[in-house]
Amino acid sequence: MTWSELLLMRHEWALIGLALVLIMLEIGISDEQKNRIHVVACLLMAAITLFGFWPAESGKIFGGMYITDPLRVLMKNILNAGVLIIFLQSSVWLGKAGMKNRMTEFYLLLVSSLIGVNYLISAGHFLMFYIGLELLTIPIAALAAYEQYQSKSAEAGIKLILSSAFSSAILLFGLSMLYGAIGNLYFTDFSLTDSLLTILGFIFFFSGLAFKISIVPFHLWTADVYEGSPTNVTSYLSVISKGSAVFVLVILLFTLFRTIQPVWQAVLYATAILTMTIGNLFAIRQQNLKRFLAFSSIAQAGFILLGVIHGGSLGMASVVYFVLVYVFSNLAAFGVVQAVEQATGKLNIDDYNGFYNTNPRLSLTMMLALFSLAGIPPLAGFFGKFFLFTAVAESGFYTLLLIAVLNTVIALYYYLLVVKAMFINKSELPVPVIASDGAMRISLLLAVTGILVLGFYSPVFDYINELCKTF
Repeated sequence: MTWSELLLMRHEWALIGLALVLIMLEIGISDEQKNRIHVVACLLMAAITLFGFWPAESGKIFGGMYITDPLRVLMKNILNAGVLIIFLQSSVWLGKAGMKNRMTEFYLLLVSSLIGVNYLISAGHFLMFYIGLELLTIPIAALAAYEQYQSKSAEAGIKLILSSAFSSAILLFGLSMLYGAIGNLYFTDFSLTDSLLTILGFIFFFSGLAFKISIVPFHLWTADVYEGSPTNVTSYLSVISKGSAVFVLVILLFTLFRTIQPVWQAVLYATAILTMTIGNLFAIRQQNLKRFLAFSSIAQAGFILLGVIHGGSLGMASVVYFVLVYVFSNLAAFGVVQAVEQATGKLNIDDYNGFYNTNPRLSLTMMLALFSLAGIPPLAGFFGKFFLFTAVAESGFYTLLLIAVLNTVIALYYYLLVVKAMFINKSELPVPVIASDGAMRISLLLAVTGILVLGFYSPVFDYINELCKTF
């Protein structure tokens, strides 16, 4: 293998290097200097994120099992940026008593999962795909149960590992059917027919992957795991894990499963309606903000399927752009929730009554995040949903478009409930003034900047669309 071929895996090598540096720091520094690990991890993750935007060549290695091209590199960069924000938001939580001595383990598990994400996106063979999927999932199950002395966290870890094992079994069963029908697992040699065995194999494969995206009816684990996990781990599950699964789903549907497009369009049509509607209706009923954002993320997954169902470059571009917007919007919301939780332990919507009077900056950040998720112009979320709606309209699914617009109105209602609590509702005992640390402020600034810049600077979509046309 030549040096140029090794550099095709630059994202993975960089993350492996970060993990090795963290291990050496854990061995070489005293307990009193553990805080330096957080600083080093954030600085190195920032460097890796910036390094990822350096122009890269397309290519294949390991006999075609690993594939890279500009679009896949962009997908990795989007998720790297999200992980950087999560690193920054974890500083206060990791500084707590009992967490400081386990800080390195947290970063190692998160980085290991991100390496799995990268291999998942660059897979050119279903064996590499499955290895990446499991490397993504197993560390996150450990992180979900990271607060081992809290029963909810332990419960979240158990539920996540059991649901992941079940979904992996279903996915592998579907792959076995596809292998039986085709006799090959290389993506380049994958030639599908519309036989019953192929269609049944695809349905099982899609069902297994739908667990990772929280698509109805494979969503039942989501709210409990999101609520029980530490908030920064919930952020990772909601944004990075879901985003990587969406990227892989788009790649596979638009390439390997292109020949059975009418089949998966019919499947996505039904699941998109169910996911948007059920996610929104259950979100209205929630008082705990982590469960609220869990059902919100389920509804957002339904909107993402609108772009996937298009089946062309516009649909792929709208999905990638929406995930980019979703990363910044959701992490801004989770950042505020985490800041309040770490300072006061409060997580209910009613606890935010009068929040603007004591914490105007955090209130404005939460408002921008929720308005972006709702799709209010001129924030980035508006353009994200606009491009998704354009894609589904171009496909001729006007009934689906109407249902999506109605669900947008429902989503706006429950997002406004939180905004109303912060800005209009009165409280005799509002959340006290929260003095966020520097890392949290930087993370929220990055998230808000992304929401605003992507909203006012829509040529970003044109760049993504050009990459998708050449895919």
